[in-house]
Amino acid sequence: MLNRRQFIATSAASAAAALAPRALTQPAPVPFIDSHVHVWKTDPSFPFAAGVHPSPQDASAEMLLDLMHANNVSRTVCIQVIHYKWDNSYLASVLKRYPRDFHGVCRVNPEDPTAPDQLRQLTEEQGFSGVRLSPAAGPGGDWITGPLMPPLWRRCAQLKVPMTLLIPATRLPQIHPLIEANPDLQVVIDHMADTPLDHPEQLELLLALAQYPHIFVKISHMWSLSRQAYPYADAAVQVKRLYDVFGAKRLMAGTDWPISLPKQSYAQTVALYRDHFDFIPAQDHAQIFSKTVQQVWPFGI
Repeated sequence: MLNRRQFIATSAASAAAALAPRALTQPAPVPFIDSHVHVWKTDPSFPFAAGVHPSPQDASAEMLLDLMHANNVSRTVCIQVIHYKWDNSYLASVLKRYPRDFHGVCRVNPEDPTAPDQLRQLTEEQGFSGVRLSPAAGPGGDWITGPLMPPLWRRCAQLKVPMTLLIPATRLPQIHPLIEANPDLQVVIDHMADTPLDHPEQLELLLALAQYPHIFVKISHMWSLSRQAYPYADAAVQVKRLYDVFGAKRLMAGTDWPISLPKQSYAQTVALYRDHFDFIPAQDHAQIFSKTVQQVWPFGI
């Protein structure tokens, strides 16, 4: 018969043996690299563009870092916010202070003939890793088919930095010639081109880009497109269609913080990707949540 000391020792060993297999089989958290946020700060050193009236609440890099740490987000791609228009100074200062945590995507004026040279300076001297263009759906966005686009896209390809597009789906056919002229250029379509869920013909315009191997899509803005409550089951159907056509290696997740805040918190957006994408096989989660981003914006992790 076991004495009390032997019984305790034996029970402890049995408990440890029983717990160990379960600990080993606990799934590790899926790593997450956020492909899309904006940062700004009210600071006279970095004035907002004339006529722009941003939110009175800051969305500084430091605020973002706190959110990242609290939600196990390892790295983030910061997109130059329109509040500063073509002045990328604040984001450049963020990249200089936090080179480990962030990549940055700049803006240049697409109607300025010197935009290719500005892009070279921003990438080679200020640490940016790409450029974002935002053609409007109306006549104000007709420059996307104009004579200044080929040299800008060509310079982007020469610099080996991605072209990021906030573009309405109706304009997607207009970029085919630019893609075909720069077949090795990585092109990232923001927010699923905001294709309305009730216009499947516009989704087809986005799916048509899958023929080009270096086109990537951010599966963001589910909150904006959906007509349902979180976690936006109707928008998930569209994400599933993109997954079926593009595959995991060309899709990436992004929170669009803080633009998404009226609809959901940063934590909710991260949880949306981590906990509500059951239609995507588990082996593809890490691809969409971190590996695809690193194909375009390598963080060296």
